Amino acid sequence: MRELAIESLTARGFRNLEPQEVELGPGFNVFAGANAQGKTNLLEAAYVVATSRSFRTSRIVEVLAHGAEAASVRAAIREEGAPREQSVGLRQGVRAARIDGKKPVNLAAYAVSTPVVVFHPGSVVLSTGSGMERRRLLDRLALYRSPAVLADAEAYSRALRARQRVLDSRGEATRDLEHWEALVVRHGAALRDARLAAAQELGPAAERAFSAIGPSGARLSVTYAPGAPEDPGAFLAALARDRPRDRARGSASVGPHRDDLTVELDGRRVRGVASQGQHRAVVLALELAEISLISAARDVAPILLLDDVSSELDRTRTEALLRAVGGQGGQVLLTTTRRELIETPVGLPEGARRDFEVVSGRILRR
Repeated sequence: MRELAIESLTARGFRNLEPQEVELGPGFNVFAGANAQGKTNLLEAAYVVATSRSFRTSRIVEVLAHGAEAASVRAAIREEGAPREQSVGLRQGVRAARIDGKKPVNLAAYAVSTPVVVFHPGSVVLSTGSGMERRRLLDRLALYRSPAVLADAEAYSRALRARQRVLDSRGEATRDLEHWEALVVRHGAALRDARLAAAQELGPAAERAFSAIGPSGARLSVTYAPGAPEDPGAFLAALARDRPRDRARGSASVGPHRDDLTVELDGRRVRGVASQGQHRAVVLALELAEISLISAARDVAPILLLDDVSSELDRTRTEALLRAVGGQGGQVLLTTTRRELIETPVGLPEGARRDFEVVSGRILRR
């Protein structure tokens, strides 16, 4: 498996971070400090430079520092000995991503170039929230398996919006609907197939991870729950049948936009029965499964971002997580308010850990 690491990270005009170059180690990097000092902002900057998106907000402009008109994040990255530079610049709502100074073919190509997986307090919605975050997880995995799925996802969304506009403006009997519904089915079927393939790999991987970090004896099950009939003809018929209802409700009743993952503990839905600790263990299992599947698809260990895990997990589960992380290999950036709870994963070579202090947006090497 190829080695991948961010060697240095520089952010300007980004949240509260001071303009500086932070030199990272290829292994275990621990950022400690009190709350509201900028620890999560640093992880967010690493995520932005790797993916061009934020894991905290859908409005990327929100990462700009107070009063700043522009922001940028630049990273020196090394993959199996080969260096490259990635950067993301933001100005007046325009996002510019570059690899070695060149514009990528598209943002999907940029996003898969440096695989990264993040666990943060908000990640618990993977277990407790609506299907949106679980669909995003499937889409991330599908993208690594087949980057072309992004074009189908975008085409599906465009056709779905066009169908709804026709329904809203001209009614259920408009002939244009047949054209848009055919496109919805064509691209929706491709998206569903990609998600199904991703889910079939995700389920067993998550179940194995949960057995290592979850409660003793509990069994996790993760399966794909499609939002549309598998048969294209049945899917098309359902769209035609539901036109009156979809016009009234303002959205399509069937389709991959209603896909989900069925997540169960011992045969019961986690949303209804799991404790807070169990929810967190489920989320960690899904994230560790994501790491292993991306590793297999890209032949590289993804960079792992762990935000304040010592406050989210008890000591036993924190230790179990760090053991699992040590087994994955690859670079880790971890934040904590309690450095004493963070033990270096077993198996890491001497000098593989670097410690930093975060104070008012300034990153200090310890």
